[in-house]
Amino acid sequence: MRRGSKSTCLRAAFLFLSACVGETLAADPTLHEKLELLARAYPEMIAEVGKDKLTLRDGGAALPIDDGRQKSHAEKLASGDIEDSLSQIYPLGACARPPAADFDPGRIRSEALMKRLYGGSAASIRRDLVSVDWFGERLKVTRRHGVAKALQAVEGELAARPKLKRYLVPSAGTFNWRNIAGTRTLSVHSFGAAIDLNTGFADYWRWSGGGKSGAAAYRNRYPLDIVEIFEKHGFIWGGRWYHFDTMHFEYRPELIAIAKQAGASACR
Repeated sequence: MRRGSKSTCLRAAFLFLSACVGETLAADPTLHEKLELLARAYPEMIAEVGKDKLTLRDGGAALPIDDGRQKSHAEKLASGDIEDSLSQIYPLGACARPPAADFDPGRIRSEALMKRLYGGSAASIRRDLVSVDWFGERLKVTRRHGVAKALQAVEGELAARPKLKRYLVPSAGTFNWRNIAGTRTLSVHSFGAAIDLNTGFADYWRWSGGGKSGAAAYRNRYPLDIVEIFEKHGFIWGGRWYHFDTMHFEYRPELIAIAKQAGASACR
């Protein structure tokens, strides 16, 4: 064998082993580890992670982690439990590629948990709404769990990047007690914990011709610098979803924490 060929083989073997080691180091957290990160993300509400249930500080009944039902992806979207909501790991970073079929990290939610975290009715949510400055607009979001402070921090960082402003305003909305289009499931906008950016640059799977059989061809027109700043402050981006919604960001710090522990990068 020629020296060059031997060197090439050794280099290839090294890269293969490095990839294997990387996968080992970035192993997915266990369900219990994910639940612990969930509890740390909402310390004001989640008191204890038990074997089968979450104990909350509001005095209500403990919430089951797993409802015991085997579900399709569509069924998880329609009626996910806590385990379902943590089942897909959200990838971080200023990169984007077309998501795999039914890869919707964060779009699966436990509505029962969301109601306990933020309130179970429009009236109860409204009591915790505060105004946040968004490039001269006043947007209503919840103060619970640091959402308002996090969004204000996002605005502060983005304000230092004036070329991005046209993508950000006017905002298409924050608090709005409503179901997700075409479903009976509450939107995260209902809890005052989501924001939509300027619709002039938005791409949405339903608008793009997606139907019951699946999403349309993926497209994104927002600079990924915006995504990276939102993620830094605990928000996930709807542009990571197979059922994409590129103008949408929602506060889900538990998924950001899980992504960091898993080493889940959108750039590889």
